[in-house]
Formats: sequence, structure tokens, C-alpha cells
Amino acid sequence: MNWFRNIKSNWNTWTLLSILFIALILLPSLSIILQFAAETNENWIHIKEYMLNTYIVNSVILVLFVGLFTAIIGSSLAWIISAYDFPLRGFFQWGLILPLAIPPYIGAYTYHGILNYTGVIQTTLRNQWDITVDQQYFNIMNMPGTIFIFVIFLFPYVFTITKAFLARQSTALIENARILGTSSWRIYFRTVLPIARASIVAGVSLVILEVLNDYGVVKYYGIQTFTTAIFQTWFGLGDLDSAIKLSGTLMLLILGLLILERLLRGRKRFSFTTTKVRLLQPVKLQGRRKWLAFAYCMFIFGIAFIIPFIQLISWAILTYDQSFSVEFLQVIGNTIGVAFVAAAIITIMAVVISNVSRLNRGLFAKVFPRVTILGYSIPGAVIAVGIVSLFIGLDKRIYEWGFTSSYILSTSIVMLIFAYIVRYLAVAYNSVESGFERIGTQFTDASRILGNNVTKSFFKVDVKLIRGAIFGGFILAFIDILKELPLTLILRPFNFETLATNAFNYATNEMIHEAALPSILIVCISAISIYAFHHVLERE
Repeated sequence: MNWFRNIKSNWNTWTLLSILFIALILLPSLSIILQFAAETNENWIHIKEYMLNTYIVNSVILVLFVGLFTAIIGSSLAWIISAYDFPLRGFFQWGLILPLAIPPYIGAYTYHGILNYTGVIQTTLRNQWDITVDQQYFNIMNMPGTIFIFVIFLFPYVFTITKAFLARQSTALIENARILGTSSWRIYFRTVLPIARASIVAGVSLVILEVLNDYGVVKYYGIQTFTTAIFQTWFGLGDLDSAIKLSGTLMLLILGLLILERLLRGRKRFSFTTTKVRLLQPVKLQGRRKWLAFAYCMFIFGIAFIIPFIQLISWAILTYDQSFSVEFLQVIGNTIGVAFVAAAIITIMAVVISNVSRLNRGLFAKVFPRVTILGYSIPGAVIAVGIVSLFIGLDKRIYEWGFTSSYILSTSIVMLIFAYIVRYLAVAYNSVESGFERIGTQFTDASRILGNNVTKSFFKVDVKLIRGAIFGGFILAFIDILKELPLTLILRPFNFETLATNAFNYATNEMIHEAALPSILIVCISAISIYAFHHVLERE
């Protein structure tokens, strides 16, 4: 009970708020766990007997292949950018992060539009060269096509984390390998991959969580996964109980993957053995090698950002008159408004929890903040199931207390914002925590010695030192909320549209060209935010 006594000795408003925030994050998951063991019905028996294996197999195939290819592409790009100097290297350092600005579901219908019978490729072949091709060679709406979409739009997770690690890595290991005459690719496979293993696995784990969270790509391409099953069971059959059981099964699968991730990371650590550290400096490539490095980076950047972006602009210009209206302006306002409010609340909560964790010692400081990661490791559809069941229960209690309406909370924007907080608190928390780790507690301790309490010390000292990390956490949460689809589709109030749901509804109704305008706005806002975040990191 030492941890409890430690909490009591540091009991203040910050600690109370931190415990309250963490409890709120736990509620949806607890709601699913408590109902998971409930009595089964005929729908669940049918799903379990005939369909559950398909969901598991498809999910595992996606996780394995997407994880493998993103690890290869992301780590190799990070190595080339970190170790070598070649044309446009400075641009590629942040340009290769831009594919994250295109949500996979937007990339999915964009590439389908490019490759289908009426798309630009086949139309050009028929009209210019009188060539008619076999449709099976251009069919992307299958499992390989789904893997391709996830890989090209999610590899920046691995690229960004691995590049950040290599940028801080001592050059000694790499130079020793070069002195011994080892080729560049052997250095990559024998030296870089082992020392960067933890970073690569961390990036791949984020990719896997995004794949399991996705609804737009798998729904549009007709791949049966847990997320599509939850939607079909809930909205198609009207069976919330079976949806809860599917959600609980998916949570168990994700728990197994997270345990596997920890095992893959292992206990190996690579740290500096001397205070005289010279960081990795890029070697200037000459001749054919510099153009090969440039071509590889440009090829990935082209298929992951330039091609879909140009196609979206073309479609947006074509359908601007039909798509732009007063109602569309309302959709833009809804999207930015709800993303800004939710991201601001998330950032405040992240600051409170991280500050309490930093100033406390013992089990509380280590374990409680880890709960913030729980929401990000659970797919949006699962969180939505837990939140709906929770809010329906709260509404029933409110109705029993004498309110005339029985659906005060479950039909309001509050439920959607709460879901965003649960899902994306970890994103802002990681950024804020890294800022606190960099400054330590010495400045806060000095302020406390001068008579300032925790709150005054934070606003007078800490917030000025970590404002970049706070701003970075806000931007990351804002971008993720801007692109979020499954949570918004399930939990939005009646007649409440965002850019994501607007684009998805157009695409699913085969109005791909009309989906371009909301899609291009999502991409542009996200790209500007990513560029701002990159410059925040550069100044830190």
C-alpha cells in the first residue's frame, strides 16, 4: 500500500483531476467487459459458428502483410534519409510524412477511381492507343488491393519513429561497419535493423492498430473484418449484445498483439557508452547512387501522395459547383469545431495526467498513466459500442430521476466528443510526456522552494518550457479527429455531418467525384497541420 500512501501525501486538485480523467477513460472498456459474459443469443451463435473464423483470418492476414511491408518501406526510407545526402533530401524528411494526411479510406476510393473502367488509366489506353485491357489486372477491390492501400498510407508511422531514433543514434556503430568495408545494405540489415528494432516494432504496432480500427477501406473493398462485422451486427441486425461480444473478442485479439509486441521488442537497449557522442551525419552520395536514392523516395512519395492528391484536385474542380453549398459550409464548421474542442480537452487532460505522473513516484506514477494508451489500442467501433451502452445506461438513470426525455446524453454531441477523448488521449499524452521528460523536475522543484504551489509553478515555469510539446499534442489529436470515421459514423447526432462522413457517404453511393471536395479539404488541413508539427519538432 506504499503507492496509496504516496498518493495521499501528494493529494491535491491535480491528483483528483488525474484520477477522474483516468476513470472516465476506463468506463467504456469496463462496460464491454461487464457485458461480454452476458447470455448469448441466436445471432451470436450463428456468427461464432459460421463467420467468426473469416473475421479472424482476414484480420490476421491484413495485420501480418501490412505490418511486414510497412516495416520494410518505413525503415529503409528512414535509413536512406538519415544516412545519406542526395537531391531533395531536405524535402523528403517531412514530405514522406504527408501520406498520413490522406486517410486510407480516401486513398481507397481514389485509387479505385483511377484504376476502374472509367478511370484515367483505362480511358487513356482506350482513347489514345485503342487498347482494351482485362479488368482483373486493374481490380484493386480485393485483399491485395486492401493491403496496398494500408501500406502506402500508413508506412509514415514506421518512417517517422525510426528516423527520429536514427537521428539521435551515435555514428560510431555505422562508421565502424563502414571502416570494415561493409556495404550500405549489409549495414542496414546487420546493424541498423537490430539497433532500431524497438522503434520499428513501435511504428508497426501503431500501423496494426490503425488497420484493426479501419472501417472505410474494408467496407468499400468488401473485406470482412471485425469492424465491418460490428457495424453489420449492430445496424443491420439491431443486435447490440452480439456487437458487444464481437468487440470483446477483438479486444482479446489486440491484447494478444500488444503482448507479442512487448516480446518482439525484447529487453535489448542500445545507449551511448561515452559522453563524447557524435550523432549520425549523412554521407553525400555521388553518381548513380544519389539518383537511385532520389528515385526510391520519389516513387514512394508519388504513389502515396502526389497521384491521389492530383486526382482528388481534378475531381474537386470537376464537381465544385454541385458539391459546394451552404450545407457544405456547415459540414466544414462541424468538422473543425468538434475537432478543435475535443483536441483542446484532450490536451488539457494529457497535461494534467502527465504532470501528476511526473511529480509522483511509485506504482501510481508508472501504472495509472499507462491507462491513457488503452483508448488508442482499442478500435473506434469497439469504443463506440462501449460508449453507447454506457450512455444508454446513464440516460435510463437520468430518466428515472424525473427528466422528461430518456435520451438526453446518447443523442447529443457530448457522446461523440467523449468518444474522441477516450480514443485519442494517448496521442496528446505521449507528446506532453516527452516534453516533461526533457525538462525533468529541477525547475519545478526550484519554483516550489520559492513558495509557489504546483499550479503556479506549472503556469510560471513548466508551460513555457513544454509549450512546443503541448502544441504538438494538440495538433496530433486534431489531425486524428479530423480524419476519424468509425466513431463519427456511429456516434454523431442526427443530421450531424463531418468532412469524413460526407466523403464516405458519397463514395459508398458510388458518387466518387462528389467525394473529392470534402476529401481534399481533409488532406489540405491535415497536411498544413503536419507541416506545422514538423516545424515545432525542428525548433524543439
